[in-house]
Amino acid sequence: MKPNRKAIDKGYKKRSGRIMFPTSHDITMDSLNGCLAVLKKLLDSDNEVLITTKPRLTCTKIICNAFYGKMDLIQFRFTITSLSNNLLSFWEPDAPCYEERLTSLIHAYQQGYKTSISIEPFLDEDPFQLVKELEPYVTESIWIGKMNYIQSGNLSLEEKPYFKHVRAINSKENLLKIVEHSESYPFLIRIKDSVLNYLSK
Repeated sequence: MKPNRKAIDKGYKKRSGRIMFPTSHDITMDSLNGCLAVLKKLLDSDNEVLITTKPRLTCTKIICNAFYGKMDLIQFRFTITSLSNNLLSFWEPDAPCYEERLTSLIHAYQQGYKTSISIEPFLDEDPFQLVKELEPYVTESIWIGKMNYIQSGNLSLEEKPYFKHVRAINSKENLLKIVEHSESYPFLIRIKDSVLNYLSK
């Protein structure tokens, strides 16, 4: 991926509210240097930053080390959508496996950073099995959302079982179970509008 030199080179002033970063790509080793440059400018201007990524352990370690003195301004939001590496590799090709994402979360947590999780779209029928594994290392919130567009036509034989599975777990019956179960975690679980709006139809 070619670096966005305009975004990297420009200045960043203090803004109101928390800034989500990055917005158009993930943080990988290829994009890391540019991300570090922009993060430094944002944090040097005392901006609060929500770092959103499918975490790679090497990148997480470098970011944690680089901004240890600014950790009060940072919250990580790691995208971890399934316990199954099979599902992750199909829906998120070239992204890290579950174990690497979990290790990244644990590392950031142990370094003292604020941590949160995005399970959007959830890929397991019962996302609360994943919640139980992640909960000990989450200081803020866990967000659960559904897949908004599920292709139905022009699928290969290999693809069909994955799409059938996602359609099944996004049934209103299963979504209602998830919403009801979330009430057991009133200060941890947040249900995304993608779920609530679908159920309200």
